[in-house]
Order: sequence, then C-alpha cells, then structure tokens
Amino acid sequence: MLCYLRVAAEESVSMAEKLVLVGVLPEIVVIAPDEQVVWLSDTGNLKIQFDPNRCPFQSNVFQAPPGRQLQSGPPRPGTNPGAYKYRLWLNDQPIGNGEVILREK
Repeated sequence: MLCYLRVAAEESVSMAEKLVLVGVLPEIVVIAPDEQVVWLSDTGNLKIQFDPNRCPFQSNVFQAPPGRQLQSGPPRPGTNPGAYKYRLWLNDQPIGNGEVILREK
C-alpha cells in the first residue's frame, strides 16, 4: 500500500510541489497561506476528514477513488496560523492521523 502526499505552492507559470512517497503518511505537513496539500492513493478510496469546527480549508471532508488526487485548495482567508489535525481512511478503514501546520507567510 502506497499513499502519496504532496504540498503544492501556487506560482504564475507552474506550481512547485513537495512530493513524499511513503508507505505510512508523514504525521505533519507544513504549508504557507498560498500553498495547498494534495493527497493521492493508488491502492484504494481515500478520505481525509478535519474537525468541522477547526478546519483551515473550505471543506472539512475530502474523498477520492483510487488514483485520483485530493486537493485541499488554499487555506481560507483569515485562517489563523496553527496546527490542524485530520483523520485518514483508506477503503473506509481508518489508517492514521495527520496534521497540517499553517505557518505565517
């Protein structure tokens, strides 16, 4: 089982990416206010869920079938820097927890 986690920063011509290929997801990802997180799993249906009362993105739940990317989009304007925890499921089975740290620009 391979899960991929990418952090992408928006640029005018192309988007720089930080790609992590791992068997177990990293526990913490650090992003800036103009970056987004991209999750990808080739092995099954992927679901990411943040606390609905404490989520830096427009949606607190992201879902995709195998091979499709989940993109968080940039953090909501006015979101305070800090740590935001999420839960991760693969094929409706909980496989771990993670954390997105939103840093100041």
